[in-house]
Amino acid sequence: MPTQQSRSTAVTVLDTPTSTAKPAYMSDAEWRARLELAACYRVFHHLGWVEMIFNHITVRVPGEEGHLLINPFGLMYDEVTASNLVKIDLDGNVLSDSDWPVNEAGLLIHSVIHAGRPDAHCIMHTHTTAGTGVACLRGGLDPDNFYSAQLHDMVAYHDFEGITVDPEEKPRLVADLGDRDLMILRNHGLLAVGPTVPAAFAALWTLQRACEIQLAAQQSGQPLIPVSREAAVRSTKESFQMGDRTEAGRTLFDALRRRIDRAAPDYAV
Repeated sequence: MPTQQSRSTAVTVLDTPTSTAKPAYMSDAEWRARLELAACYRVFHHLGWVEMIFNHITVRVPGEEGHLLINPFGLMYDEVTASNLVKIDLDGNVLSDSDWPVNEAGLLIHSVIHAGRPDAHCIMHTHTTAGTGVACLRGGLDPDNFYSAQLHDMVAYHDFEGITVDPEEKPRLVADLGDRDLMILRNHGLLAVGPTVPAAFAALWTLQRACEIQLAAQQSGQPLIPVSREAAVRSTKESFQMGDRTEAGRTLFDALRRRIDRAAPDYAV
């Protein structure tokens, strides 16, 4: 770990869309991961996927086994920047200079899933009104809309055990998620994992839209038109399994990042 003295103001310019400079002591790979994650926090703020200073998105630090980046606990999402993201290990030890702590619940949820799912480069957790609303329904996600039909057999469930700060819950979180990339935390919220930030975002965005449409349709009091299993299987294959999975959501996320580059370029400092 660099000493305080080595953390000078010297910078190295990276070839990034925002032409941002990085601290000299930091690897190019870590700085790019920080830029992408900070942009993602700003995207969530733009979409309204915020819960004051709570909730969390994490990514692995490339080339550093067991090291993660997470938001500083106490900052709003529109205050998160590449440089103030906190680097931690899977035990919650802070590995970077920071004036801010780490959310205890975020550490528990994200650290155990990163440890148990080597393919999970990125993990996202939200408490949106629609997502938490569906999480409170006994039947969970209804498969009968355009978005939920694209998630056939992709969504796991985890029963509510409290505010997710008890270490004894860790093995059940990983076991319930299994090899799926989406999980509804009952009575709580939504969770997505992915091999890239864009892939996790695309999955979470689809689940969020499915929840919004489900609640809107249910408000009508009218019977829902069922989607056949065959149609759902086909929709999921067409939506998520075409091309290289690691590029899932890339075009969508890059478009949103360009919007953030224009509207809030200060994320990249």
